This record gives sequence, structure tokens and C-alpha cells, in this order.
Amino acid sequence: MCLRGMEEPGLPKWNANEKKELELAGWIAGGLLLTDDPVPDDPKPASTVTLKVEQPTAEEVAQDAEHSPEIPEKFLPAYFAERPKTFLVDPQGLLSPANFRDRLSFLNYHASDSSIDLFVYVIGKDQEIPSEVREEEMIERFFSQGRPAVIVYYYLGSPQRSVVYLSPSLTDVVSAAEQRRALASSVVQAFEKLNPAEQLEAFLVQMSIRVYWMERMIGGAASAVEVAPVPGAVANAEEKTLAKNQKIEWARAIAIKYVMPAGATLTLLFVCLFINFWLKRGARYVFPDFDVEPRLGGAHAAGVGAVISFASAALPPASQRDQVPDYLRRA
Repeated sequence: MCLRGMEEPGLPKWNANEKKELELAGWIAGGLLLTDDPVPDDPKPASTVTLKVEQPTAEEVAQDAEHSPEIPEKFLPAYFAERPKTFLVDPQGLLSPANFRDRLSFLNYHASDSSIDLFVYVIGKDQEIPSEVREEEMIERFFSQGRPAVIVYYYLGSPQRSVVYLSPSLTDVVSAAEQRRALASSVVQAFEKLNPAEQLEAFLVQMSIRVYWMERMIGGAASAVEVAPVPGAVANAEEKTLAKNQKIEWARAIAIKYVMPAGATLTLLFVCLFINFWLKRGARYVFPDFDVEPRLGGAHAAGVGAVISFASAALPPASQRDQVPDYLRRA
């Protein structure tokens, strides 16, 4: 059996007379869709306007090639002319006032709780330190005296470009490998944040932790160095120390007044319960031997056992020697 496909009917065709009459009437249904003739009253498409853009001149190209993202010269004295007066150096104002205040407060708190200071220079993301600035020489000149310090050049928005330097009193104690680990772990913590200010916060928290480890490595030797604190951090450090001491005294008073008596009472109660349990566990009860009175002339009756009763159920049987006269009465 052979199946053939059905032939599709052809499209309808215009009758010449009808088409002519419709054209004379001025309208043919679907005529605009079936032909390529232009649509009547259709506005002509606007001509394409070519914009003329001036090409850069040779001088402009040369200036762009010579452009360098170095720190502007007017900020160089604030960065590198003297030892910082605060722990956070940001003469360009790269941080907002609120972020600058919060980060500086954290660094001041770190200085009040550690024998090693932490100085942070905030630099732009793509900026470069001018070649005439010698960082190692500057560290040697400004940080040889006074408390040991960790100095960080932090590039805001590019934590991976950060550089860490140690004051001369720490370079012989803290190895280069430990310095690299401290920097690497701080950069990793910074990259967990997206906002540049939050990256700096995470970086500083981790670097502060690493500085505490450095302090433990030197065995507290840095605390023996006495020097006047950095201006601007004294008041804040004293306030935090006073508040910390007040909290310690308050906790000590609460412990003496409530915690210690309660602990002693609980300990005594536990000891008493343990002694009572131990005594009960080892207790042995001894029943005395009594001569049972004969009944009906015999020592025993058929199928009936003797009942031994004691006067008191509260006292141990061994301490009672007298029976109750009525043998059927139970204690």
C-alpha cells in the first residue's frame, strides 16, 4: 500500500478586472504587505549624520606617554619628610572622614595594647612612590629611636601591592619569612571584602594579630623600650586603659560577692551528696536471730511460716531486740 502526500492548493490569483476596479477605487486589501512599493505619506528616513572627531595631536600623545601615576609632589613632605604624628597617614584624603576616624581609632587602641606600634601610609590604588624616595633609608632615619614599629605602605583598592617594613629593632628578631606570612595573610583577609575601606579594615585587623605574634616572638623585649607615645594617641589610650581597668574591677567585685559563695555552696552540696551516695551504696543490713515461740506445741505449723515483727520500721533491725507480741502485725 502506497501513501501519497496530499497536494497543497495553490494561492489565489487576482482577477484582472477586479484588481483594476480596486486600483481605481484607490485601495487593495493587503497591497502594502505584498509589494515592495513605498508606503504613501511615509516620511523619508533621515540621512545619516557623520560626526567629525578631531584626532589627538602629536604633542598630546607625547604628554600622555610621559604621564606618571606618581604621588603628587605637594603631598610628598606629609608622607616622607618626618616621623608620622599619627598612626594613620593619609594627606591626600583618600579615606572618608568617618573611615579615617574609625581606622585611626583602631590603630590607637592597638598601640595602647601592644608594645609594637603599627603605622599605615595610605596611597592611591595606581600611584607610585617617586624613585627619589628611599623607603629603607626613611625607615632607618625615623624609626631607629623609640618603640618598635611595623610600617605598612597600603595601596587603597589594591591590597596585593602593600609593602611592610620593620623598624631596625625588629629586623634582627622577626625573620623575612614571618614578614611575608604576615603580609600574605593580611592581603587574603582584605580580599574577602569588596569595598576598599572594608578591605583596609580587614587588613589592619589581621596585621594587628600578626604584630601580636611578633611581640611574642621577641619575648616582650620591645616593652622594655620607653619612649613618649605618639601625639594624638595618648588621651585615647588612657581612656581605653581606664575603661578596661574599671571593667576588670567590676568583674572582680561581682565574683567576690556572688560567684565565689555560690561556687563554695555548690561544691559543699556536691560533696555531701557524694558522701551520702557512697554510704548508702556500702550499707549492709544484719537481721538478728530470734527464737520463734512454738505454736500448738510445735516449732512449725503445716504450710504456715513464722512472722517476725519489729516495733519500729524506721530503725535498723539489728538495733531492735524486742518483738511485737502480736506476730500477725507487720512493721
